[in-house]
Amino acid sequence: MGLTTAGVAAVTTAPGLTACGGDSSGSDGDTTLKVVAADYGDSTANSSQKYWNKLARAFEAKNSGIKVEVKVYSWTEVDRRVADMVKSGQAPDIAQIGAYADYAAQGKLYRADEMLAIPTQAGFITSIAQAGEVRRVQYGVPFVASARLLFYNKKLFDQAGISSAPTSWDELKEAAARLKASGVKIPYALPLGPEECQAETMMWMLSGGGGYTDTNGSYTIDSSENIETFEWLRDELVGADLTGPGSPARTNRQDAFDAFTRGEVGMLNGHPTLMQQASGHGISYGTAPLPGRRGKSPSTMGVADWLMAFKQHGHRTQIGKFLDFVYTEKNVLDFVTEYDLLPVTTAVEQTMLGDREYKRLWRFLDELESAEFYPVDKTSWAEVSKLIKQKIGSTVAKGGDPTSVLGQIQREADAMENAGA
Repeated sequence: MGLTTAGVAAVTTAPGLTACGGDSSGSDGDTTLKVVAADYGDSTANSSQKYWNKLARAFEAKNSGIKVEVKVYSWTEVDRRVADMVKSGQAPDIAQIGAYADYAAQGKLYRADEMLAIPTQAGFITSIAQAGEVRRVQYGVPFVASARLLFYNKKLFDQAGISSAPTSWDELKEAAARLKASGVKIPYALPLGPEECQAETMMWMLSGGGGYTDTNGSYTIDSSENIETFEWLRDELVGADLTGPGSPARTNRQDAFDAFTRGEVGMLNGHPTLMQQASGHGISYGTAPLPGRRGKSPSTMGVADWLMAFKQHGHRTQIGKFLDFVYTEKNVLDFVTEYDLLPVTTAVEQTMLGDREYKRLWRFLDELESAEFYPVDKTSWAEVSKLIKQKIGSTVAKGGDPTSVLGQIQREADAMENAGA
């Protein structure tokens, strides 16, 4: 799952991506690295293929004997493309996709410390690097990151007489009520539809003092904190008619973003891409940390996309050289600047914090340090995420039963864990 999208399309084969089975693992003699990556652009003009092509040519110029072929696919198909290639015995050398745990559990990936130079491995932001670990061993190498903040429409806030962003749930409810009274169509947009409701769910769980897992990594989906969070949403926001005319269970994240860019939404949780979308439509907006149960949320949600390297063709040394090049400061900065994303390396984070050109991202960078990530180290997470998409919206409907729904998801998640899913 990408930083801004969720879901995958049907399986299709990947023509022209057969790996070079004849390449030896030892020397740099004559190796071609096959790389599959996700597209962060929204048009041909800003396709990630351009970035990777330029990067590959620059690397080849400095490393004779190693060729790099990169194929970029949209987020709706890239995970399936890679899965298909692995299944057919033609794994890429490197994949830049949304999840790594299944491949790590199957023993198909190199460990990060088998590939990366020590300065490269030490250069990642700690909270993000730890999210790439399975049983304390790093297999997922973070590529880019994102964090979430509360966005609010400054014009609508002014019209409703609201002077500052809410810092607690009570203040959020009060602000939503004032927005509604001033005629705002959607005071708070609550996208619990199937597109990306696992994100909205996690943000609210965190702001209520809960989360998907505990510090030991065990699922805590039906914790008392999480149940109370969804009871509050059901009674205080949705039940008070403060989330607009549509059902949250049928409201997708992009629907909410689109409504925000039309000036119909007072507040919603968003990621950096929404800044570009809002500015492009002339919306004057502000950002603030997520409100929590009794004040600022203890943490926000972070999302990372991952690089991983497959062992199949034995190109460990060559892969390591290329990845060390990928993570040089210039190359990381070029990519995150192009797409308004957050860096995964401390050096680039510090560069951006010291340059006013990136001021719009500073608050996101501040939140990234304490961000919590999806439990992507669990092979069960993909299926648990599907369950959340199917069921979570019903918790906030009139008569919804968070205790029952969260309990059901918890039981199924535990069963998957126990079965080694």
